[in-house]
Amino acid sequence: MTDAPGFAEMGAPSARFEPAPELVEDITPTALPLGAARAQVHENYIIAQTDTGIVIVDQHAAHERLVYERLKHQMAENGVASQALLIPEIVELSAGDTTRLMEFADDLARLGLVIEPFGGAAIAVRETPAILGEVNAGAMIGDILDELADLGDSQTVQARIEAVLSRVACHGSIRSGRWMRAEEMNALLREMEATPHSGQCNHGRPTYVELKLSDIERLFGRT
Repeated sequence: MTDAPGFAEMGAPSARFEPAPELVEDITPTALPLGAARAQVHENYIIAQTDTGIVIVDQHAAHERLVYERLKHQMAENGVASQALLIPEIVELSAGDTTRLMEFADDLARLGLVIEPFGGAAIAVRETPAILGEVNAGAMIGDILDELADLGDSQTVQARIEAVLSRVACHGSIRSGRWMRAEEMNALLREMEATPHSGQCNHGRPTYVELKLSDIERLFGRT
């Protein structure tokens, strides 16, 4: 598929999608549940055409859910694969935050995030989840601390892990305001169709809405 006017390359490797031909072989794209991508508007919403109407997808919310589901799958298998940082990232924290984070260090290692004390109240981030690509480790640590503070100590370990996974997934997702190529948009749609729970983001909001052609025609008084 050729690039549509206005679609630009995406810079972050972790946010790229490659088409999966086996998912659409011998099938007209518009006949698929989420259809064929026709445009991207306001640098965040994918407009796709189906046989019966259109679908509007929130690219950030949808990809965040896909990353979350991948992380959960890896976690259930053998733990999340990690990538070692060439130069560990040093994150300055308060003494209380450092203590809270180090208490959770073994669980974070299972999530692909390897940390260790670095003198005073600082920690060194030595490995990050490979699925995320290049990330801002300091920002991710801050989000994890916020999540742990919100949950408190009343939640089960598993609930806390899943909540942290959700926060981590945000750091590997396509951001709002990023242009996507036409084939990347279609690959995102195909992965959504193949991924359970992809219709709802990690925060409970829909990742896409569908308008039937009959609904659109009714808006214009054509029925």
